Amino acid sequence: MQVLPQQRASDQQASQSSAADQSPISELDIGEYREQDRFLPIANVSRIMKAAVPPSTKIGKDAKECVQECVSEFISFITSETAERSLVEKRKTIGGEDILYAMNSLGFDNYAEVLKIYLAKLREHQTSSANTRASDPFIEPRSGGGV
Repeated sequence: MQVLPQQRASDQQASQSSAADQSPISELDIGEYREQDRFLPIANVSRIMKAAVPPSTKIGKDAKECVQECVSEFISFITSETAERSLVEKRKTIGGEDILYAMNSLGFDNYAEVLKIYLAKLREHQTSSANTRASDPFIEPRSGGGV
């Protein structure tokens, strides 16, 4: 089969564009995201912080913003490690055990132990809720279709 010069040029352009699409994200790219797209909502962070201190304690805006940035970075850090493991294992879904594994491998053992207990309780609750729904004759099963 003979390849024409036009085909070679278009093949080279296609391979160059696919290589460009796979290049790592630069600081410039990250800067293009708005703060609200990169961080957890400040209202949620504030609510969690207020629940952890006495009612009379006031929390400054700069403290809220600092914690907002820290927890967002922490979540990204753990998720990145988890996604890497899933990629190595050729899986597309990240599960609770993956998060626990990442936390242990990154040195957050104390947090991972607490979350392991929470995950077990969550799954137990979900199982019991599903069993209750299945056995209750007055609750209609969910349908997969639309309205």
